[in-house]
Amino acid sequence: MRSSLIFLAAALTIGMVDVHADGEMHMDMSSPMAPMDGMGGDPHAHHHHMAQKVSVMTAEYGVPQIKLVRDDNQTVSLPDEMNDGRPVFLNFIYTTCTAVCPITSRTYAQLQDKLGDERDKVHMISITIDPEQDTPARLADYARKFGAGSQWRFYTGTTEASLAAQRAFDVYRGDKMNHTPVTLLRAAPGKSWLRIDGFASADDLLREYRKLVATP
Repeated sequence: MRSSLIFLAAALTIGMVDVHADGEMHMDMSSPMAPMDGMGGDPHAHHHHMAQKVSVMTAEYGVPQIKLVRDDNQTVSLPDEMNDGRPVFLNFIYTTCTAVCPITSRTYAQLQDKLGDERDKVHMISITIDPEQDTPARLADYARKFGAGSQWRFYTGTTEASLAAQRAFDVYRGDKMNHTPVTLLRAAPGKSWLRIDGFASADDLLREYRKLVATP
């Protein structure tokens, strides 16, 4: 239990911000991540050795014309879900993940709390990279576990649709256990995306969101 707490605390701690000459921002993690108890043989163990940097960059992505299944068991168009006029927060998770996803999902939960009444003005989207296992019912349970509000929805679908989404946003890593923490923000349809690689905190995401929506 103690080492689990140490791991989570270390993973969520972000240190100094360094802005490079090319305009890319990097934030040093303040301490290395330690493995959780009982994870000596865990296939996810490589997650604990990921680069301890958070980088922020502007990117252009096209939303793929695919159908996904929402956590309420409704089949929806991903472009329609993303282009409803609200700013979008997007990440990729899977419910049996033991390292990256619990941290990024907890960050989303903290972010929605920090947004307060403003949270209904944004659309937080989490797409599973394990659609064969993550049914709408399982995603709904996962959503309840993290206290997801109505603005934070979870999506599954066919393997082909999941892969198309991952590739469209450049998060496909060949295997679900190789995935890395990525958050994507967009102020409105037709705008550029802000890509944040690494374990950004809820305060970091909120700050970047406010800057993004304030930009003409």
